[in-house]
This record gives sequence, C-alpha cells and structure tokens, in this order.
Amino acid sequence: MADTADGAGTGDGRLGELCRRLSDPSSAPEFGALGEQGARLVETIVSALRDGRSPEQLDDRLDELEELLLAAGHSAGLGSYRTTPLPSTPGFQSLPVAGPGHPGLYVLACPTGRCGRVEAPDAEAPDLPACGILGRPLSEVPLR
Repeated sequence: MADTADGAGTGDGRLGELCRRLSDPSSAPEFGALGEQGARLVETIVSALRDGRSPEQLDDRLDELEELLLAAGHSAGLGSYRTTPLPSTPGFQSLPVAGPGHPGLYVLACPTGRCGRVEAPDAEAPDLPACGILGRPLSEVPLR
C-alpha cells in the first residue's frame, strides 16, 4: 500500500482501478473480452480480497490480469490513465478553459483542511454543500 507523508494509506492503485471498473457497467466489455480465463482470474482476485488477503499478496495475480488486459488491446491495463498524444510544446500546458476570458476553476473542500473531502461544484445547487461535522459550507479551492 502506498503511503503519504502524513502516514495515511492511499491504497493500491491497480486495485482501486479494478474496483472502479467492476462497479462501472460500461467496463463489462473490457472484462468480457478476456474470456473465461479472465473471468476466473477476476473472481480469484475478488474472492481472495474478500477473504482478507492484502493487495501485496495478490501482486502476481494483478500482474497477470494486467497482462491479459494489455494483450486484449486495453492500452491502460489496470492504470487509471489513458494514452494521449504528447503536446507539441514540452512541459505543463494550460487547461483549455483556464485563463483570460474564462471563469476560474475550483473544487469544494473541507473548510478546515483536516479531511480529504473534495467535491466538484454543482452549478444547479442553491447553496454550497456543508461539512457534515462542523455544519460549515465547504471551501472553494481554486485549481491552478
């Protein structure tokens, strides 16, 4: 498990992506393309996790599943990223909707910064969502 500087676990990235895809009905064709072997492998991984095995103990199985996904043409494997062309200018690029003439982009976050709650703003909502503990509105945090 990956850890952050403050010691909080961030979880296994491949396992998080597997969980997300298993929860997303639109991902069913990805796993369907793996055939019976892939279905058995996914079931083995899920059953082992439910029985209490750690993601580290399943590294070989996750590697095997990633190889099957790559071989079936899913270029991200168990990564949450997607391949995009490199920009013509090296380095960081501006967001297409950031800069002069565009409203600033922001997220809503914990008003005290003590927890990891972050939400996308809802333009349709009449009020900002509130912190469930303090009852204060979430803070607007600009994206830079």
